[in-house]
Amino acid sequence: MIRDKNFNWRLIYRVNFWLIFLAVGLTLIGFIAIYSAGNNNYEISFKYLLVQFLAFGIGLLGFVLLVGFNYQYYKYLDKIIYILSAALLIFVLIFGSSKRGTKGWFDFGFISFQPVEIAKIMFILSLASFLDRKSKDTEKVSFLVSVFAMLAGHLFLIMAQPDFSSTLSYFPVTLTLLFVIGVEPFYLLCAIILGALAVGIPLLKTFLSIQLPLLQDKTFLANLMISLKNFWTCICVVVGILFLIVGGWCFLWKLKIKIALIYPVILCASILLGCIASLPVGKSLKGYQQKRLVVFLNPKIDPRGSGYNIIQSKIAIGSGKFIGKGFKKGTQTQLGFLPEQHTDFIFSVIAEEGGWFIAQLTLLFYFFFIWHAFAIAREAHDRYGSLVATGFAVMFAFYVVINISMVMGMMPVTGIPLPFISYGGSSIFSSLCVVGILCSINMRKYTH
Repeated sequence: MIRDKNFNWRLIYRVNFWLIFLAVGLTLIGFIAIYSAGNNNYEISFKYLLVQFLAFGIGLLGFVLLVGFNYQYYKYLDKIIYILSAALLIFVLIFGSSKRGTKGWFDFGFISFQPVEIAKIMFILSLASFLDRKSKDTEKVSFLVSVFAMLAGHLFLIMAQPDFSSTLSYFPVTLTLLFVIGVEPFYLLCAIILGALAVGIPLLKTFLSIQLPLLQDKTFLANLMISLKNFWTCICVVVGILFLIVGGWCFLWKLKIKIALIYPVILCASILLGCIASLPVGKSLKGYQQKRLVVFLNPKIDPRGSGYNIIQSKIAIGSGKFIGKGFKKGTQTQLGFLPEQHTDFIFSVIAEEGGWFIAQLTLLFYFFFIWHAFAIAREAHDRYGSLVATGFAVMFAFYVVINISMVMGMMPVTGIPLPFISYGGSSIFSSLCVVGILCSINMRKYTH
């Protein structure tokens, strides 16, 4: 039962001010980096900074409202929240504007808004409520079907834009919350297999297409890759794997090692669904996106195309050395060699102009921010608050790890922003809203 219907001003003293300090510190680093990323063009730099500052101001308003609102009410509004999130994603498909081939923005002239950033927050709020209510049903197949139906609803609408990068954070968040609530690891493994096949098959096809021209003198490898690209060969491979699973299960039964039939059935279903899901995923990914996702393994395969971003980013990071080249003095940044330097590759700007020291300071801020988010999850008053805080902590951790690994050439270029720092009003607004909800959870950890 929720008792604090009227806001108690004494709760202000329980706000996690460290979390706010870290968020503001990262935002200030972002302001400086975004201004510097304007290529010595004052008008562009000022425009970027003004839009980001305006979004920050709106985000602060959202933060204040969400801090004052008791997070426990979200638990009882979960269905409405999920429906509203789906409605946002539907409306943007109907009324939204397109950028770079993705119909995912509401354009308001001076500033645009990407509803998927808010939809992710709403998804975590509604999913946490469902998991909290159904925590005793984790062993039922219907429980998992319901969770993945919720997930599929969002993924389908986002892929319809299409916006592949925005779907990526859904998987680690969902799997982590399922693990926390006590779902059997086998089911989580099956979900990972499904997702890996859905994304991996089209990427493998792209990788083989890139590698084939380089294997002209290696006949055996070339023939092997050609055979792997053949549709019927893939069907035979999948059927063979399913046969081995079923055969292995029968063999274990004969050895009197009793394994419930549900396990091989779910495993086979995950493999089949993953293969089927790879078809729409492959169609939604544009050719250049697929190349970016695989070329990180060897950017020199396409140094002037898909590998260009990674090569230039690594040059920028390496050239910064320990103390950096100085504000607006980075050659890769100021001469325009570094692509998407105010959004996806903003960390490269920080590393080039601020050097190893500022880059490590930024990482330290992120580490403590995520640590505090997990601490809020651990100390939350109820399981719902703990699940919500865990979901947000995992989401931020995923963003940071993927983006920084991406700019260093350790992960594919996916277009995932760096929270609080990358240019983008929707990103900074949603990030500040998350901070507001986290503070609301922390403030009420002693209430009854």
